[in-house]
Amino acid sequence: MSKPFSVNINRFDPYKISAFLVYLGDSISPLQGVTKVSGLRVTSTPILYFEGGNPMALVGIGRSKYEPITIERGLTHDKDLEDWANAARVLIKGSPSRSLKRLRKTLRIVLQNEEGQPVHQYIVHRCWVSEYQALPDLDASKDAVAIEYIKLEHEGWEHDLSLTEPEET
Repeated sequence: MSKPFSVNINRFDPYKISAFLVYLGDSISPLQGVTKVSGLRVTSTPILYFEGGNPMALVGIGRSKYEPITIERGLTHDKDLEDWANAARVLIKGSPSRSLKRLRKTLRIVLQNEEGQPVHQYIVHRCWVSEYQALPDLDASKDAVAIEYIKLEHEGWEHDLSLTEPEET
């Protein structure tokens, strides 16, 4: 099946960080009002070891850890993030059958080019909410937008290359 647009895979200019969409679970509609998503980061622990008779220490790869992701968005009437954050508390109250399905979700982060076409997609696996801030500090002397904040733990992410693979002829 052909793609609805073509992506210039020979592009040399970097993409801007301000054009992105975030999708939660199986939703085909992006989360509204998202203004900031922290970077996707993985760190691996180096392990020093010595090989028979070699006086030089060698470095191997140890365990890898995926850093939490944070999402910020302007406070709206959309309750998707709040409901997701509350799923863990409902689980504690004793209705696990419904809450387990809502507790862990897939997150998709789509970077767009200047024309609004998706050019890179990252899929974050089995996310769950470890921190939720429903309201920022309120201050009547400031003229700022109310920001909702959520921190997500997850089991890793992958770069979905299907958007940048050359089309078959």
